[in-house]
Amino acid sequence: MAATLEETRSDALDHRLPTPDEIESAAHAAAALANSLDAKGALVVAGTAGNELRIAPAISELMINLLSEVASGNMVTLVPTGADLTTAQAASMLNVSRPFLTKLLKRGDIRCFKVGSHRRIKFDDLMDYKAKRDTQQEKALAELAALGQEIDAG
Repeated sequence: MAATLEETRSDALDHRLPTPDEIESAAHAAAALANSLDAKGALVVAGTAGNELRIAPAISELMINLLSEVASGNMVTLVPTGADLTTAQAASMLNVSRPFLTKLLKRGDIRCFKVGSHRRIKFDDLMDYKAKRDTQQEKALAELAALGQEIDAG
């Protein structure tokens, strides 16, 4: 029996880690695409009627990066930058639990809006929070390293 759209969707790589066969397949595909780049970085593939199809360098790089992530065994989610994210998607992107993300939303650390009773987060707002969080973490690590050096020197 053919899989339904919902069954296929739940089996997608944004819901699970890739299998060893998928990892191997992605590695081979990434290498093949990288070997098919022209001097300007465009991907050259056979198009319809035997014509060459050139895929722009930025798109080629995106495809190779996506395959490389799968080849590294990572779960991959493509999110358009103008997208409104669910709390589950946003939590996954920050690598935090959904309840923790909900606390951040309630505190106002990340802007959100409601669609019915469900919270949604603009991709740009999530990335702004992530950039601030990453900057704070880097600053804290630098301070800890400096303290460690002071203690060693003392």
